[in-house]
Amino acid sequence: MLNRLKQKLLARQAGLLNGWLVLGSPAVAEVMSRQPWDALTVDMQHGLSDYETTVAMLRAMNGSDVTPMVRVPWLEPGIIMKMLDAGALGLICPMINTREQCEQFVACCRYAPAGARSFGPTRAPLAHGADYWKHANEQVLTFAMIETEQAVNDIESILSVPGLDGAYIGPSDLSLTLGLDPLTDLSHPQLLAAIGRIREVADALGKFTIMHCSPVDYALKMAGGGFSMRTVSNDGRLLAQAAADLFRQVREPSASGSAGH
Repeated sequence: MLNRLKQKLLARQAGLLNGWLVLGSPAVAEVMSRQPWDALTVDMQHGLSDYETTVAMLRAMNGSDVTPMVRVPWLEPGIIMKMLDAGALGLICPMINTREQCEQFVACCRYAPAGARSFGPTRAPLAHGADYWKHANEQVLTFAMIETEQAVNDIESILSVPGLDGAYIGPSDLSLTLGLDPLTDLSHPQLLAAIGRIREVADALGKFTIMHCSPVDYALKMAGGGFSMRTVSNDGRLLAQAAADLFRQVREPSASGSAGH
């Protein structure tokens, strides 16, 4: 069992990209997994996926080179462990605001004696090998979402939790807690300072950072930010963008076409 994404992160490979799946479609997950993403994350928090749909999406990624990840709905041990048993090789947990919450999250992801994960990897051995359980503690990636002012203020304590692999930076919720607009203030100096603080502490502690970038232009702005990986857009946005591009092409008469009328 080998987590390709973790190997790339450890090698400090530049330009790593994570795709985001919100539509709750196994067919879309399959198509996306055949593109050159380094990882694909099923969003169970704000996306349209329930447990059964998420499992089907993880199955659809089988045979691809992407690392399958899941953002769980909340810090709840049951769903965290079920997603790991289903074969997710990385978990993102939202709204981690304290060291205690981070410790609970990590414990749910690690078998004893390192943690409190219950043994019963239903699908994971089929996807990752019969000896999955022997390597899961080392290979499963854990990312705490840092997306509030409270979390930024306690960032050293949170990111120093043993077994935590890194921080997943959520700029929209972080904007809200800073009194900013989550849509139009993504480049506000106060927000950028908070993001920089997270990355600096993570770097100092040897942790990875993933930057969530919904608009593509925001991902481009963040390219030089020193993050371990960026999440770019999502399947719904990409579909809408492709449709918009199509209509622009078919509705605008070409130079040769308009010349003949």
